[in-house]
This record gives sequence, C-alpha cells and structure tokens, in this order.
Amino acid sequence: MLNLDDDCKKFFPAFNHKLKDFQKRVIENVIINGNTLCIMPTGGGKSMIYQMATLETGGIAIVISPLTALIAEQTDKITQAGYDCISFHSAVNAGTQMKILINFANGKLNPQFVFASPEKIATDGLFEHCCRMRKDDIKLIVIDEVHCVSQWGISFRPFYKRIPDFIEKIFGTENQVTILALTATLNPKELTDICTDFKISSENVIKDSMLMRSEIHLNVLKFEEETEKENKFWEILNMHRNEKTLVYIYRKYRKRSVENLCKEAQDKGYNSAFFHGDMSMFERKEIIDKYKNNEIDVIFATNAFGMGIDITDIRNVIHFMIPDSAEQFYQEIGRAARDGKGANAYLLYTDKNIDVKRTFFIDNSFPNEEKLSNTYLKLGGGTGYKTLQYFDNEDIQNCLHYYVECGAVKIVCKGFPSLSDLFDIEDDHLQKVFDSTKTKNFVRTVKVNKIKPDTLATTVYDAVVKGRAKLKNPLQRQLIINLITDSLNDDQLKSISENIEKKREYKHKLMDYFVYLLENHFNNNELHQEIARYLGMDKFLLNKIYKTADGNFVRSKSEVIISDLLYCANINYNYEEKLYYDGKKFILPDFTIYLPDGKKIFWEHIGMIGNEEYDSKWIKKLDIYEHLFKGQLRKTYESGTLSSDAQKLIDELRSEYFN
Repeated sequence: MLNLDDDCKKFFPAFNHKLKDFQKRVIENVIINGNTLCIMPTGGGKSMIYQMATLETGGIAIVISPLTALIAEQTDKITQAGYDCISFHSAVNAGTQMKILINFANGKLNPQFVFASPEKIATDGLFEHCCRMRKDDIKLIVIDEVHCVSQWGISFRPFYKRIPDFIEKIFGTENQVTILALTATLNPKELTDICTDFKISSENVIKDSMLMRSEIHLNVLKFEEETEKENKFWEILNMHRNEKTLVYIYRKYRKRSVENLCKEAQDKGYNSAFFHGDMSMFERKEIIDKYKNNEIDVIFATNAFGMGIDITDIRNVIHFMIPDSAEQFYQEIGRAARDGKGANAYLLYTDKNIDVKRTFFIDNSFPNEEKLSNTYLKLGGGTGYKTLQYFDNEDIQNCLHYYVECGAVKIVCKGFPSLSDLFDIEDDHLQKVFDSTKTKNFVRTVKVNKIKPDTLATTVYDAVVKGRAKLKNPLQRQLIINLITDSLNDDQLKSISENIEKKREYKHKLMDYFVYLLENHFNNNELHQEIARYLGMDKFLLNKIYKTADGNFVRSKSEVIISDLLYCANINYNYEEKLYYDGKKFILPDFTIYLPDGKKIFWEHIGMIGNEEYDSKWIKKLDIYEHLFKGQLRKTYESGTLSSDAQKLIDELRSEYFN
C-alpha cells in the first residue's frame, strides 16, 4: 500500500508542501496501472509527479523533454534534492556525452534520472545502445510536454513521433516499461493521437478537474491599426513597470520583432532582454537566471520561451502577436502566476495580424511541391542506403517526416558516417569489417560485407562500450536511411500534398476557432470557461473560477468570503459535497461542515434570489432540507453585510458545537 505523503517527506525532506490529491492520484495510477497520460494546468506540479513516480519504482527514469533550458533547470533541481542525474543537451560536448554514456552502460554511473531531448532519442544510436544495456534498470519513460507528439498540434516536433520506435528498440514489442506522459493542454484530436502512439487506455487518462487558470485575468484588445496597437502596448508596459513581464512576439528580427522591440524598451529605460531559438543555450540560460533573480524585468520572446520553464512570479504575459490557437494561448499565458498569486494576460491584435498568421506563419510552415522535390535530391540521390546529417539542413528537417509517411524514405537505424575514427580494435569480427574497405564509409562497409546497417552500428557501439575498440573522436550521429525511389513520383507527391492539406486545413480551423473566441467572448470569465470547455473540462465545474485561501475553487466571490472565514476559524468543511437522499438522488450544499461529534451542518448561501429559475431550484432544495435533514441547515443571503453575517454564523456554530 502506497503512503505517498510519508514517502514524499522521506524522498524530499526540504519540500515544504503536501502532495495535492491530484498528484497522488496520478502517481498511484502510474505505479498500479501502468501507462498514464496526465493532463494538468501549468504550474500544477508535474515535475513532482514524475520524480515521485520514479523514486517509487526504485529504478531509472528516462525523461524526454523538448527544451535544453528545461533539461538544465530540472537537472539542477533534482541534483540539489540529492539525486543523481545525467543529462544530454547542446551544452555538454560530444566527448563528455560519450564518456557519460559508456560509464552509464557499464554500471559505473547509476542515476535515478536520465534527461534527453526527442532529437537525441531519435538520432543517437550510442545513446539507444547504452539504454538497451541498462533496460532492466529502466522502470519509467517520462514524456514531458507530450502534446508535441501529435502531428495535429501547433507544437508538433517530428522526432517526438520516433519515441515509440525508440522504446521498442530497447524493450521489444511488449514494451515492458511504464510510460508517463505529461502535458497542460490537449484537444480531443491530439489526445487520440497520443493514446494510440503510447498504448494508453482511456481509463488511464488522468485529467485535473480544474484546467482553468482563473488566477490570470484575461484582457483582449483589438485595434484597427498596428500603430494604435503599439502605442497601447507601451502604455501597458508602463502601467506594469518594475513587474516581471513576458512579451510574446513570434518574429525574431526586423520591425516589431523581439530584438527590435527589446531595443526600444531598453531605450525607454526598461531593464529588458530578448529570447529566441537562434541564441545559444548559454545565452538563453543566462537570461532565464537573470529573470529569476530580478536582474531583468521584461523579456521579449518567441515561443522558444515556453514549455516547462518554471519562474514562479511572472505577473504579466503580453501577446503582441496573436497565437495560432487557443491551446497555444493558454499554454503561454500559463507562464504567469505559477506562485498562485494573481496575474494579468493581455492579447493585442488587429485583423492584419490574423491574416499574417494564417498566410505567413501557418501556410508557409508547410513545404510546397517544388521544395519537397528539390529537398529529396539533397538526401543523396539514387536509391538504397544513405547517411543523413539531419541537423545540417533546415529544409530536410521540414520535409523528412513527409517522405517517411509517403513511403519514399525509410529510417533504417541510427548510425555514423564512417568507421575511420576506430583504432586498437580487439574484436576480430569488427577488425575484419574495418579492413574490408579503404574509405571506412558506413554505407560502403555495409554493402561490401552484405550486412544490415543496424547490425554494423550495433557491432561498433558494443565494441566501444565494452572497451574492445577505441575512438580518436566521438562518433558523429547520423540517420541511416533507405531511399526507395531516386525522386518523388506523382503518387508520392499527391500523397504528401493531401497530407499537408489536411494538416493545413486543421490548423486553420484551430486559428478560426481561436478568433471566434476572441470576437465573441471578451469577458474574462467567459473566455476562461470557453477555453477550458474546449480542452475537455467538466461543464459542471466551469463556473468554479474563484480561488479560496485554502486552495479550493468556488463559484462566487461571496463564497470566497465564507470559505476563507471557515478556514480562518479552523472549521473542517467541504464545498459542494454530494448529499444523498432517496437512494441515488443527491443535492449539493454550498458548504458541508463537519462537527466534532461526527454530525454535519449544511450551509447554503442564497445569492441570486429573485431570479425565477434560481428561486424554483432553491424552493425544491429547501423542501428536501426541511423534510429529510431537519435542523441541519444554516443560511446566509447576498448583501453588503455578508462578511459580518457569515462571521456571526461561524461564532454561533463554534459556541454551540465546538466549545
């Protein structure tokens, strides 16, 4: 039987909070039921879930995370908590990574957590081989920001789609390892995609009942002209001067870009910096650290500043450009208010912004037929096995997954360009293979020896890891692909075009729906509720938008007053707990108060009297109390004296039942 509260104190003695009920529910589901998809709001404590789940298994977790900065941040936190981590990202040079992997494979390093990007997972054969050698110790695969898996999502990262293949290569077709997938936002189509890819049953999709970030006040402002919008932007920035503010702009350079507006902000006296994907990992980490330490007030960023970056006290998020979808908008405003305190989100847009987003950002994100055909020729020409340096060419990164989907290309294995860096070979079979060609070229060696590419790659990795061969330089990671045709034929181009058109149409629908929300739900509460409904939140819970001092969500500010007074009086209560009568029928008292003798008092706050529908429901409810729960009802009414009325009622309860 799990005792997660006690285990949390044991595993994390410096952790000053209790695990939330939802966190416990997810951890228990992972341990007891296996593969789990967890959907919870940003700032809800995802990292504690996977850390606790890992430590409960007693084994190693491979944590797949999309951002270098996030990997570095999580590694630092877990290390500070006293646990061993190894992480692989661009700040760690290739030689160091290879030494770490060899020591890991041979059991000289026994971390609880191994962090890697999806690109590392999908392209590094040595990493895969070393994980396979430790497969009996690996108990959990954690996929953070799993919405990036779905080809339908705005944040789609193609190599996330290769994770199931990676898992199968290590653990076989039975996949004898538990998968924990985590995200904050997921629409129904993406949900289906992810559950299919990772064999997660519907009963193992654990969704937080409260997906709204109602502590963030939404302000949607539409303008006729860009100049008018920009003037308002500077007004807002001035209004929040010296507050930690994040400004999203999806353009890196030129006019009204992150760099351009950051320079203007600096000229106006703001302590600001810009942040985008073309910057080095060190530059981005330095900015994040300065932002955390209040050395910078304002960051102008593309969506490279986003998923999982844990800065608790961002008070304002401003979208200077319109996001692609409601999901992206909610994901990005979720950078604010992670400390639970109130924050503001501003979305500034014009009709021109919408048009630019559709044509330039969405439509241009897909390759046209000419680019598809020309880029295919860059894969090496002809047919058969080729080595591919995926990261050297942006067009290849953009097109490769379409070639794979249409059957023109097959990714055979993860290899390297040449065997020429091998020396001191003590493996007779490998020495024979090594001597078989003058060039030592990987593909040439495969052909001469009539062996499969993955057999050659595995032979080399195994020899290096077990010390039966040495390397002058770390192996360069490359994909080994098989070109099925020498050029794209009409059927393949048609298949890709139809595929792209479906995705383009879907992304336009996401954009259209978001614009519909903006044009029709300008009220803060309405916009929160509509987005939460779209993301799958229970309709009954949508009006619970006010947070109380003890962390509950209630439906009105008046109920916040009552909740907080009960909390301050140290009176044990539940909000809207089901009260059953006549078998399976039930009503929902506003507050159920637990008395020392085990009995209950029910407190109803009558807040909308005079509304015909409300009055009718209240009369029926009142009749149930009078006939079935006589003497257990207490009432307050909406008025300017609610605070004093509620306090008097609490004093009466304390006097009668608690003294």
